[in-house]
Amino acid sequence: MGGNSPCASCKLLRRRCTKDCIFAPFFPSDEPHKFVMVHKVFGASNVSKMLQELPLHQRADAVSSLVYEANARMRDPVYGCVGAISYLQNQVSQLQMQLAVAQAEILCIQMQQEPALPEPQMDAGDKSFVVHNELSSMAQFMNHPSTSNVPQEALKREYPWS
Repeated sequence: MGGNSPCASCKLLRRRCTKDCIFAPFFPSDEPHKFVMVHKVFGASNVSKMLQELPLHQRADAVSSLVYEANARMRDPVYGCVGAISYLQNQVSQLQMQLAVAQAEILCIQMQQEPALPEPQMDAGDKSFVVHNELSSMAQFMNHPSTSNVPQEALKREYPWS
């Protein structure tokens, strides 16, 4: 309880804020919106029980989490913060895909700009001969008409969250 002013909880619930009020340290009277949302989503009684079961040093983090989840539940009553997490994971996945496409395009351009390497005059078992043949095959694959349009199409797609 700060001075004579009751905490946001006691003010909303219209009760006297005592010296040992469990809500007072976490829901000050100048931030009533925090308690209003937590109360709407979880109920004052449930929040009180949760806080009483926790050690003192964990209560502030618990209240912070409850406020965050209450905000998320107000925006998305079904999924809450899981919906936000899912959205962000999906966005990261899409960005990783775009990055992979861009890296493939860079590799393709780099391979097109390299001068043709002369065929090595080495034994067929030599590793450098095999690596050169694999690079040539990869360059041909990247320039093949059926694969050359894939990166441009992937980059042109529009996602609902962009």
